[in-house]
Amino acid sequence: MLIDAFEASRRLRVKPATLSAYVSRGLIRSMVKPGSKAHLYYEIDIERLKRGRQKGRRSAAPPPSYDRYAPVLDTSLCLIDDGRLYYRGIDAIELSATASLEEIAALLWETSGHANVLAPSMPPGLGILLAELPPKITPLERAKAIMVRMAAEDVGAFETSTPVVSRVGQRLILALTAALTGKPPRSGLPIHEQLARAWRLNAVGADLVRRSLVLSADHELNPSTYVARCVASTEATLYAAVLAALCALSGARHGGHIFRVEAMLADLMEAGNLKANIRERWQRGERLVGFGHPLYPAGDPRAQAILAVLRTGMSKSKSVRIFEIAELEFELSGRAPLIDYALASTARVLGLPVGSAQGIFLLGRSVGWIAHAIEQYAARTIIRPRARYVGPVPINA
Repeated sequence: MLIDAFEASRRLRVKPATLSAYVSRGLIRSMVKPGSKAHLYYEIDIERLKRGRQKGRRSAAPPPSYDRYAPVLDTSLCLIDDGRLYYRGIDAIELSATASLEEIAALLWETSGHANVLAPSMPPGLGILLAELPPKITPLERAKAIMVRMAAEDVGAFETSTPVVSRVGQRLILALTAALTGKPPRSGLPIHEQLARAWRLNAVGADLVRRSLVLSADHELNPSTYVARCVASTEATLYAAVLAALCALSGARHGGHIFRVEAMLADLMEAGNLKANIRERWQRGERLVGFGHPLYPAGDPRAQAILAVLRTGMSKSKSVRIFEIAELEFELSGRAPLIDYALASTARVLGLPVGSAQGIFLLGRSVGWIAHAIEQYAARTIIRPRARYVGPVPINA
């Protein structure tokens, strides 16, 4: 977490000049706050320095990019601060107004141009593999099967230098696009347009998919991203890192949560008396899913951006119940919609196949997984937290 100069000085009980001296001596890390000249300071460094002074020890230098005694990792990819989300210091909501997923990949991977993401031809054997897979499986299950096959066939993926990983990432993104549509990808066509054609969406629908992909791209060290970095830290291939992330994403408390939101929406969209239905759920101890995020007390800005377009760009008859549900939940609990609710709502209003909301999320997030893998490979540090033992005390013989 980052804090401003006033709060950092207050906690350390020092003047701003002393705080700057700590930074110059390497005792505290800082960064420029996006959109201003003010600096923000790492809370973990402030607290470590504070503890060291309280114990009478000389303050040590800040931790390396990975502190083995605490699961905290340095990253230059994503910042969540003051209720906003930033990709490399740029407001993600502003980016989502016009950017494509390819442009976000170029930004996060630091490639020379977004067209590179579309350059490779279809991964070998992908069309055959898609035909072999059961037609009714979810995009997530299809994606895992594709990753296993590609990992076995792409020998070049064992090289972890940034240029090679970026090229592997390009093939991987195309394969995951195919996992979402169930059809071979069209090289040269923007990903959101490929999805729009597969689902027969109009321009508004295509734009909603584009925004959803961009806003799903990264969200700091959520479970799937942390897993991807752990696997990458062992110098396993990018396919292994993304496959591990997909497995983490499948859990009911992560990407699987979107399925629960979809099921809830299916029930509530058909409910006669919406308020009575929600009240009954509350009485049974069933809170609505898809609402409330600890990092966004004022509401998830990603959900707000997607739902704003859904409200203005789609037929009111298709979306009015979506907003009634959100407004009633906020009235009852004060909880605002998550991106999970926005994605499930988008899929519902656009009439997308079952599992598409989760598929959009995993396709967008794969760009972030790859970016974190690139960053972790470059760090050349294995992630190995220590355990805090709380079991029986050993008895010495």
